[in-house]
Amino acid sequence: MKKIIRNITAAGISGLMSVTLLAGCGSTSTTASGTSGTDNSGETTKLTVFSQTANWSGAQTGWGAILLKDMFNIELNIIPDTNGAYQTRMESGDLGDIVVWGNNGDQYQSAVDKGMLYDWNEDDVLADYGQDISKYFPDAITANQELNSDGKVYGIGNSLTNQSGEHDLFIYDWGTRWDLYSQLGYPQVDTLDDLESVLKQMQAICPTGDDGKQTYAVSLWPDWDGNMVMYVKGLASAYYGYDELGIGMYDSSNGDFYDCLDENGPYMKALKFFNQLYRDNLLDPDSMTQTYDTMISKVRAGDVLFSIFNYSGTIGYNNATHEAENKYMAPLVPTQASTAVNGLSTSGSTRIWSIGNNSVYPEKAMELINWLCTPEGAMTNWYGIRGLMWDYDDNGNTYFTDLGKKCYEDSSTDLSGVEWTSPYTGKTYTLDGTFNDGSFQFNNITWANGANNPDSNGETFNPATWKSEEGDASCDAEADWRSQTNSENFQDYLNTTDYTVIPAVNYAESTRDDELELKWQQVIKSIKQGSWNAIYAKSDEEFNSIISSTRTECDGYGYDECVQWCKDEAARKFAMQ
Repeated sequence: MKKIIRNITAAGISGLMSVTLLAGCGSTSTTASGTSGTDNSGETTKLTVFSQTANWSGAQTGWGAILLKDMFNIELNIIPDTNGAYQTRMESGDLGDIVVWGNNGDQYQSAVDKGMLYDWNEDDVLADYGQDISKYFPDAITANQELNSDGKVYGIGNSLTNQSGEHDLFIYDWGTRWDLYSQLGYPQVDTLDDLESVLKQMQAICPTGDDGKQTYAVSLWPDWDGNMVMYVKGLASAYYGYDELGIGMYDSSNGDFYDCLDENGPYMKALKFFNQLYRDNLLDPDSMTQTYDTMISKVRAGDVLFSIFNYSGTIGYNNATHEAENKYMAPLVPTQASTAVNGLSTSGSTRIWSIGNNSVYPEKAMELINWLCTPEGAMTNWYGIRGLMWDYDDNGNTYFTDLGKKCYEDSSTDLSGVEWTSPYTGKTYTLDGTFNDGSFQFNNITWANGANNPDSNGETFNPATWKSEEGDASCDAEADWRSQTNSENFQDYLNTTDYTVIPAVNYAESTRDDELELKWQQVIKSIKQGSWNAIYAKSDEEFNSIISSTRTECDGYGYDECVQWCKDEAARKFAMQ
């Protein structure tokens, strides 16, 4: 591999010394037992990944670490954007080797303007080490170039496709315990109020989960909150078909913007829905303090009856054990809902993959990003090691292995003792930890999950479209759902409901000046705390009082200026459609 010689700052020299010392000490995975194969025992490159979307801090572990060491002789250290990490790293002049941006807004733009990101065309790094990126996603490269003030290429977006399509697969799937719903006689669900009534009846006939603990309609978690409470915003998108924008919701059909504290706006209506669930003992009381991992363990234990998101509902709940007991979670969309679904784009979405300008080995960083942009890299990011957890049959159809199916249904599946022989180096490794431990902890994707997989026989990357996942219903409850909805799978059904496609546009948030950014940070902190407090209100009066106090506090910080910024952004975004 060509080694690129660049001007290296003191921080870069320190990083290079760290790599050299690691190599000199002969650092290897404690779980690896090498056999014959291609020699990759030379200097190991340790890359720092600063990811604004990560929920992990520290070294990449498990099967993911073993695979990356085997394929690329690299080790990753993940740094999440917590405790002022962005500002600290900007001030130090070193963002990291790979930088994953939560969006392409002001912080990304500031990094571009201050020369903190690596120009992908410098030293022909994109041409030499990013050939698959150029092959599959030329529009994404152009879109990034047009996004940047200097017209250079600093990265590509996420959720990409290499061909035009109407929309991505549905993430908001309204997963509901169908076995319980059928026992109730299929009551009509038109509105959120109807849904709340049905969930209350479900809890009455199923008061405890598999573990004997009390069931709740929904279980939320705060650690993915952004400008607002994520789950509340998600329900507003799922029911009203609006997209998130800043501190409110955006109607892509006309460009209207609804600030989150508007008493008649979609966010506030969704907030009231969750408050009503709480007051009816249908909301998990741990919602404000638990992590995603704690929440999903409750889903798997049958303690949760409903989820807006597929990944915190149907995917987590439906497994062989539950299906053997004829327990099944499936979509049930209120007739008055207009579920938001993202349009597919060859230009990509707003989470940017980039390389820090202080990286000592930008070619290594590019090599990894490029592999993630191959169909195999994308599949590995989602489903694990090819051959061990998934593969293609002789007809090019995608399938899970038995182990891969277990991991897909339950990311806490223990892989301790599982052996894998690398087709790349011939070495044999003994895995450890859970599937989730080894999942790539930078928490970003390249291909859209609903995009067509060029390596397959006309299937998308999502298992819902795989021929191997078709066939007879897994249990009577699934067969009943198919019969009642006249659908073969969840995506087929969701496509028959009312939905709103959010157009994919090459939009990036405008940079807020320092004064407005200070106000913004104070406002969103107040919004999130006020929202959570309102969810736990014991009466309408207490709910209204909390929201009123939150609005007064936000007004003091400059709420109206923040809302006006959002309205301006909504108008600009709408003009791009």
